[in-house]
Amino acid sequence: MLLENKIAVIYGAGGAIGGAIARAFANAGARVFLTGHRRAPVEAVAKEINSSGGSAEAAEVDALDEPAVDQHLQSVVKRAGRVDISFNAVGIPDAKTLGVPFTEMDLEQFSLPIASYTRSYFLTARLAARRMIPNKSGVIMTVTAFPAKTGTRMNGGYGPAQAAKEALTRDLSFELAPQGIRVVGLRPHGIPETGTMKELFEIKAAGVTWEQFQEYLASLSHPRRVMRLDEVANLAVFMASDQASGMTGTTVNLTMGGVAD
Repeated sequence: MLLENKIAVIYGAGGAIGGAIARAFANAGARVFLTGHRRAPVEAVAKEINSSGGSAEAAEVDALDEPAVDQHLQSVVKRAGRVDISFNAVGIPDAKTLGVPFTEMDLEQFSLPIASYTRSYFLTARLAARRMIPNKSGVIMTVTAFPAKTGTRMNGGYGPAQAAKEALTRDLSFELAPQGIRVVGLRPHGIPETGTMKELFEIKAAGVTWEQFQEYLASLSHPRRVMRLDEVANLAVFMASDQASGMTGTTVNLTMGGVAD
């Protein structure tokens, strides 16, 4: 029960990674407030958590909408008294931004993921920090990806967006650590259980089977296997807990050797 009595807000909780982290946080004792752009997937995760004896509440919140994020956090503080953990697992659709060579990509296609990912992370982090500072305690977290640290083909602005999030993690930590707030990220790679990887496969893996695509992902790691959702979620629990009190201003490398820091 590493997160017993902690109050956690998770953005993008209807997605595979956000949902896995929500379940893991709840299993570790946290009271979780789940948000997503669409209510139905988030409610499904909350229902599963509550039926297993956890405590979860769902809300429809657009993490790119500052007033919506602010109002939701106000309601969390009113109901739970504080915010201990803010986790941004927000994703955006890839169909319009991936699979196009740079020479054929227009400016909007390139800029969309950079603007969306960084804006969402900035808004959720800043507004959570405002609630955490009075208590001199809190953890702000996000998830990035393999292209943040290495070159990839036909990913448009996705790689720069993930690199920008890692830079923002460092800058947020530098400002907020004196206020007792830790800021950390997780960088997994190629989780076939996520809808994002299946969408990526459909966009970019012409002439390759799903099995061959997974074998390719596995070949990039030292143990020659793909990352599992539960591995990411378990590490998220530890990083959000007081056991990781010495970790801030960094992104934890979960690529299993795929990229080096």
